[in-house]
Amino acid sequence: MRTGRVGGNPASPNIPLDNSRYHDYLGDVPRKRRAARKVRAPQASLEGQVFVNVLRTADALARGAEALLKPTGLSATQYNVLRILRGAGIEGLACREVGYRMISRDPDITRLLDRMESRGLIARAREEQDRRVVKTRITPEGLRVLGELDAPVQELHRRQMRHLPAKELRQLSRLLERVRAQAETPCSPD
Repeated sequence: MRTGRVGGNPASPNIPLDNSRYHDYLGDVPRKRRAARKVRAPQASLEGQVFVNVLRTADALARGAEALLKPTGLSATQYNVLRILRGAGIEGLACREVGYRMISRDPDITRLLDRMESRGLIARAREEQDRRVVKTRITPEGLRVLGELDAPVQELHRRQMRHLPAKELRQLSRLLERVRAQAETPCSPD
């Protein structure tokens, strides 16, 4: 067995050790951690902080909606399509119009509609006047599923927002609409 100094400290008494290097290493760890803590990412701008807050809030709210929709087998995107088509009425909408009205853009709207049609939630048909246009309409089954979700979804929104008075909710809605309008406006070169 070797003798050595604990932690490499010359003032320590000689005691039998077989792992003195281990102690030397542990003595350096706190110093290294302190040095690592001093390195910080640049502080985000106020706009950056708001951006992250909006994304995190949207994610938190969406998790509640996903949990509510899960038993129905609908995704949030499919639920959104059903609401859009219910609002369109018996006229229905062309595929590109459904895609345009969606909350989150789905790059493969055709495949999404295929899955919904196979479940009997929507129906698609070519227009007689212009055979290039395929109109999508909500089916009675789609209306039934959506009707069953109306009250629970409304209650979810109430629970998620009940801590804010109506005046603040209206203000928040207006502010978010202004931010979205600016974000959706094509940037012009300066």
